[in-house]
Amino acid sequence: MDMYTAFSYKTSRQLTLTYSTSFGISCRLFSAEIRQHIYAIYGLVRIADEIVDSYKGTDQRVILDAFEAETYIAMSAGYSTNPIIHAFCLTARQYHIPKKYVVAFFKSMRMDLEPHTYDTHLYETYIYGSAEVVGLMCLKVFCGSNELLYDRLENGARSLGAAYQKVNFLRDFAHDCQTLQRVYFPGVTFDTFDEKVKDRIVKEIRRDIAIAEKSLVQLPKSSRIAVSTSLSYYSQLLEKLAKTPAKTIKNKRIRINNAHKFVLLGTNAIKQGIK
Repeated sequence: MDMYTAFSYKTSRQLTLTYSTSFGISCRLFSAEIRQHIYAIYGLVRIADEIVDSYKGTDQRVILDAFEAETYIAMSAGYSTNPIIHAFCLTARQYHIPKKYVVAFFKSMRMDLEPHTYDTHLYETYIYGSAEVVGLMCLKVFCGSNELLYDRLENGARSLGAAYQKVNFLRDFAHDCQTLQRVYFPGVTFDTFDEKVKDRIVKEIRRDIAIAEKSLVQLPKSSRIAVSTSLSYYSQLLEKLAKTPAKTIKNKRIRINNAHKFVLLGTNAIKQGIK
């Protein structure tokens, strides 16, 4: 079993590093004792996202339902024949990640299986399940058995997850609209997305980041440098989006090139490490 468990965590790590350059760099800055658990959380989230975003078969819902059901079985049994789920379930059991967070996550993933016109309620529901609970799962790992610290940082973790998701929505606006036929921002359509709308969204994200930053300094050192580095990257990306015309965002994905990304993340990591 030890060999299979080690393989499962290595698989989650490889998946993370393959799919996300920026998050992969940040993950390397977590302390060794928690790093594999963050990979495990990301791995589960990534596979579910693949089912709803990349797989185009008519049995999407069936596959997502089966993936979700297997996750719950594994969380109870402590074992899965799926290495990604196996790693996640062991992390969830070790750090007491509640099932309600996983339920909320899959609820949001299921919302992506069919078109929605997002009002404020649906928007907040989707962000909570797709991003805020992921931040809360990670916070469980960061805080370990310190429940008082977890309770104190819960709001900041939710705000951080929400900020990341909203930046992703803005960055991927063109692809979401043109390929996936989705617009997550309430009351916004492809045609009505303009400078005024963009500025309002940017201000909303800045408020989320401001809340998250207040909690950042209270994180244990084992996670503080990595989270700070990740937040620095997303803040830079947000500012680039703020300076990009709305008509450009509607037609292409805005990104920070890899060279700049490595310099940005590396420089911040060094600064944080010195503090």
